[in-house]
Amino acid sequence: MKIAVVGLNHKTADVELREKLAFNGPKLEEGLQKIREIPGIRETVIISTCNRVEIYLQVQDVEKAYADMKDFFVLFFDVRRDSLDTALYLHKDMAAVKHIFRVASSLDSMVVGEPQILGQLKDAFDFALEKKATGVLLNRLLKKSISVAKRVRTETRIAENAVSISFAAVELAKKIFTDLAGKSFMLLGAGEMAELAAKHMMNNGVQDIIVANRTYERGCELSREFNGRAIRFEDFPAELVHTDIVICSTGASTFVLHKEHMQKVMKERKQKPVFIIDISVPRNVDPGINDMDNVYLYDVDDLQGVVESNISERQKEAAKAEAIVEDEIETFRRWMMTLNSVPTVIALRERAETIRKDELERFFNRFPSLGEKERKAIEGMAGAIINKLIHAPTVALKNDAEDKDVLIALIKRLYDLNGEDHEKG
Repeated sequence: MKIAVVGLNHKTADVELREKLAFNGPKLEEGLQKIREIPGIRETVIISTCNRVEIYLQVQDVEKAYADMKDFFVLFFDVRRDSLDTALYLHKDMAAVKHIFRVASSLDSMVVGEPQILGQLKDAFDFALEKKATGVLLNRLLKKSISVAKRVRTETRIAENAVSISFAAVELAKKIFTDLAGKSFMLLGAGEMAELAAKHMMNNGVQDIIVANRTYERGCELSREFNGRAIRFEDFPAELVHTDIVICSTGASTFVLHKEHMQKVMKERKQKPVFIIDISVPRNVDPGINDMDNVYLYDVDDLQGVVESNISERQKEAAKAEAIVEDEIETFRRWMMTLNSVPTVIALRERAETIRKDELERFFNRFPSLGEKERKAIEGMAGAIINKLIHAPTVALKNDAEDKDVLIALIKRLYDLNGEDHEKG
């Protein structure tokens, strides 16, 4: 039994090629079916995300499977063969196991520690199970991958510390207010990064959301998405009095919020803290506001500094995660070696049982006058002798050993098992 991973990801292929090779909608089931029809491929799982397209395989011949999969991509997606030459990669055997463990643990992701990939891997596995495209090997491998990812998240802090500008804004807000539930929030402008930050705020308990956009209709559309309310852009200064958190991204070429106005706001707020995030470039909030008491202003450079610091922390945790992956690879390798010997163990027992039955039949034919009690005693003794004779080779086959393939071949020859050793499962 051999394991192979054939695929491409954000490191080897641009988004245009990844889009062409995506298993979207009905293509996933159709692709799974066509791959299963390829001779020599026994099990398969397809994982297709925005950043990777990978096929996990149990095969007879790894190199042949790689060539067959390249042919499959060319025909199934109607892409040029040379477009795959540098994009497509192959991992085999324990390198394939390591790759899948790293993917599940988000160590191979564009953003190390991101949580989405584990859910995507589970969905891919569930779909393959539903379509009966997996068997003993990939079932065990994918289940193990999921448990490895959970162990990484439990034993390291790889998923902690914000590594996106939008989420870093939320983390800073938490440091100021501790609990965001019940805080009021204003989205000033409708830049993509600001929208993401607003979504993160909602996920962390913020419920009172106001959207002020220069295009009022767009503001209304966004407010419905956030279950909030829209106001005219020119009315936002008056609403600041009732707002705890502001994210500004208007695209204006100059300041839209000045220190003089913020001083009036803070007087009316009775100095209740305000957290302002200006992620506009150029800046839309007067940096002088940061000198005021109880006003916490951060710009995109401040947030980037937080992100870079957090990325560094995640890299430290990633090193711990890599050590966990290596440990789990060894566990899986030992199981694989045991699995490889199972057919030989079965064949050895079957051979021993055949000998036992033949010899008992021959013996009983010679002594037909034996009573039932004597026959049972002789059968028991014969079974005990056979079990003791095959105990040592059976234990040796099940134990972990670097020369397992040599041992299997030797036992097959010594016990004349060639022709009787068939893979089961």
